[in-house]
Amino acid sequence: MAGEAPAAHRSALAAPRSGIRVADLLREGVASVAARPGRSILTMTGTVLGCAAFLAIIGLTSTASGQITAQFNELEATSVTVVDTGVSERGEPRYNFPEQVGPLMRGLNGVVDAGVYASLNVSETIAIRPQVDAEASAGSSLAVYGGEPGTLAAAGVELVSGNGMDEFHIQTRQPVAVLGFAAAAQLGIASVVSQPTVFIGNRPYQVVGILGQGGSLPELGNAVIVPIGLGLERYGPPSPATPAHVLVRTDLGAAGLIARQAAYRLRPDAPDLLDSIAPPDWSMITDDVDTSVGTLLLALAGIALVIGCVAIANTTLVAVMERTGEIGLRQALGAKRSHILAQFLVESVLLGAIGGLLGSALGIAAVLIGSVSRSWTPVLEPALPLAAPVVGIVVGALAGLYPSWQASRIPPAAALQRV
Repeated sequence: MAGEAPAAHRSALAAPRSGIRVADLLREGVASVAARPGRSILTMTGTVLGCAAFLAIIGLTSTASGQITAQFNELEATSVTVVDTGVSERGEPRYNFPEQVGPLMRGLNGVVDAGVYASLNVSETIAIRPQVDAEASAGSSLAVYGGEPGTLAAAGVELVSGNGMDEFHIQTRQPVAVLGFAAAAQLGIASVVSQPTVFIGNRPYQVVGILGQGGSLPELGNAVIVPIGLGLERYGPPSPATPAHVLVRTDLGAAGLIARQAAYRLRPDAPDLLDSIAPPDWSMITDDVDTSVGTLLLALAGIALVIGCVAIANTTLVAVMERTGEIGLRQALGAKRSHILAQFLVESVLLGAIGGLLGSALGIAAVLIGSVSRSWTPVLEPALPLAAPVVGIVVGALAGLYPSWQASRIPPAAALQRV
């Protein structure tokens, strides 16, 4: 009949195309999450903790690496050590450095300071009074080192009392001594104001300085340091087991060159008697440590994310069971299986995204608090805070796939019976 509509048109009027807008999905997802705030918060806890741990671990590891690198640049990258490796054929003690090592080394371009130090073979007791017999003393466990003014400066150790040795003491071999902080405490000497004297055996040494803690030669903390020339004259050269060393502090970037030049500068006639040690590449070591520790901690963060994923999946599956009647009603009104799947998937993704945002905020706060507490400069990649919400979205999507698929598979007739 002329007045009848075409078959395709009648089919379209009878079964209008079902659809759902993205805005409607988001609105319904937000309403569902907000309808059960307590459950939603508990569900997001695992994701929040996992994302916070993920961000905090990477941020704190980067911050700590920055501090290690800064300290490495200041101390290790500018330190060169020259070791006396020459001994006689019979293994007797020898000292192969020239006099006044410090001034010689400071003549090289790039050297900030330098000085020799050697452990001396001292068997006498060290005390604040002369020892003329075998009487035990509080200072009997102290070591004696020979050194120069440049040794302490190159080691980066400061004096807490007195002015220390100078070139006059070295050249004239004055009987003076500098005490390490532990040696001074053991001998009961807190200041040089009263011009104290220590005795090595029955030989007096006027204390001209007391070292503070720190520096790159911790062995000097429990030692009495005397002018190197005087020490060699009175106690002889060091043994092969504890050879003399020269510590050189260089400008940043000059350590490698100075290490190659040092032996020729000090002993141009016999450079083979000395062995120069350039700074090690600590960056490779610190990178390995950072990688190992970071991998372990990231694994823990991954476990927290897995727990969050399971929590979201469980909650979404429970929601599907509770809302079976609603699912049937939606299907009766024309909703397709894909619409049901999308609805529950959006809800789980929202839970993951909110958990990621909260975790990102907590992670940044942890990095800032940890850095401020240690007086560090926080180091955080600008794009890293965006990674946590993305991780949360991925976790939510993975967690919601199975429950959403289960919701879409519920038969409409069975679902309507639950209305």
